[in-house]
Amino acid sequence: MLYASPMAPNPYAAALGDNDPATVLPTTPAKLKALVAGLSAEQLNSPPAPGKWSIREIFAHLADCEMAFGFRLRQTLAVDNPVLQPFDQDKWAEHYAAYDYATAVAFYEAFRDWNLKFLSTVTDEQKQRGASHPERGFTPFSVQLATIAGHDLHHVSHMEKLVASLKS
Repeated sequence: MLYASPMAPNPYAAALGDNDPATVLPTTPAKLKALVAGLSAEQLNSPPAPGKWSIREIFAHLADCEMAFGFRLRQTLAVDNPVLQPFDQDKWAEHYAAYDYATAVAFYEAFRDWNLKFLSTVTDEQKQRGASHPERGFTPFSVQLATIAGHDLHHVSHMEKLVASLKS
C-alpha cells in the first residue's frame, strides 16, 4: 500500500521556520527580483564559483521546480494513490545555458501565478490528500506546500548572500 510508509518530513523545514506557506508563495518572485534589481548582465550570468549556479541559473532552477512542483500538486489531487516522480536537479541544470535571464524569470513568475490560481481552488478536503514519494515516503499536500515555500526561502537566503558578495 502506498500510504503505509511514514509521513515525509519537509526537507526545507529549517528554511521555512514558522513562516506560513500561504504568505511565502505569493511574495517570493517579487522578493527575488528586488534582490537582483540593478545587477549587470555579467553579474546575472556569472557563477560565483566553479560548479555553482549563476543568478540566471537559479531562476531557471526555480522555473523548473515550479513546473515540477505544480505537476506534483495536481497529481496528488487527480490520481488515486499517486507516486510523485523525483528529479535530478543537476541533470536538469545541464540545459540551463539555453535559457536567458528574462525568459527564466518570466517562466518562473508565470508558472508561480498559475500555481497560485490553482491553489485558490483547492478545498480543505482536497488538502487532506497525499502522495507517495519514492525517496521521502508519504507526503501530504500540506507538506508539499511547505516544501515549496521552504525551497523558496532557501533560495531567497542563497540569493541574498550571492548578491551581497557581488556588491562587495
